Amino acid sequence: MAFTEDVKEKMSTSPVKTTEMLIGALLRVPAQAIHRRLIHELNAAGYKELRVPHMAVLQFPGPDGVRPGVLAERAGISKQAMNQLLRSLEDLGYIVRSDAPNEGRARIIRFTKRGRAAYAKIHEILRDIEREWSVELGPKRFTKLKELLLRVWKSPLTR
Repeated sequence: MAFTEDVKEKMSTSPVKTTEMLIGALLRVPAQAIHRRLIHELNAAGYKELRVPHMAVLQFPGPDGVRPGVLAERAGISKQAMNQLLRSLEDLGYIVRSDAPNEGRARIIRFTKRGRAAYAKIHEILRDIEREWSVELGPKRFTKLKELLLRVWKSPLTR
């Protein structure tokens, strides 16, 4: 799925030339579009309660077996905000929180059957998105884009 028409319109009427756009916007806009598409397709597939903020929990590599504080750090949000999202997903039946073995009061997150199914659907949708981006950019350019992003991800630039 390409940018929505309203995003294209805003970009074409923006006083900033797309060649002058900074890296933050160039990474953020596609990421937000992916999150919106994931939620739209998850909702259409029967996971109607999921919303964009839930992506902070469901993003790669997922919450299964992870402590809430680690999830909060990954998502760049407070522990309190993460716990609100976890409470929501728990109430909706996607996760359970349980005591971490041999770690005192520490809690860990586990997917429920419904949560695992939703996470599998996310991967299915992302594979579709990757195929579409490969068609749009061409397979060689798309492969190069992924290689460059992975290089940045593994570098000190993301720490």
